[in-house]
Amino acid sequence: MPLFAHKAGFWLALLVLTTLSLMPTGMLPPQVFSLWDKAQHAIGFGGLTLLGLLAFPNRRMLLPLLLLAHGGLIEVAQAATGWRHGEWLDLLADAVGIAVVTAWWWTTTMRAMRPH
Repeated sequence: MPLFAHKAGFWLALLVLTTLSLMPTGMLPPQVFSLWDKAQHAIGFGGLTLLGLLAFPNRRMLLPLLLLAHGGLIEVAQAATGWRHGEWLDLLADAVGIAVVTAWWWTTTMRAMRPH
């Protein structure tokens, strides 16, 4: 897949995740599947991390930190909306998703670079 497609997918996913995170809960589409809120955070930010690493492979050290900061900003913005609640445990769940995918990426990359 061309790098442009990865970048477009990353930015679109980031926009969708951010928009859904800041919408009033009554306006959210019905859930396709029911998952624990923290699992949704981990999966969402894990997916963003994977898309981001594919789109920006030269930013593999900075990208996870920026995504974690973005998750923190979402929580602060949610607390300021009056219709959502920012939670530190949500940010922790974001961090878990980011960390799992980043660790997998690094492990896979190091294994691929190892001489056979």
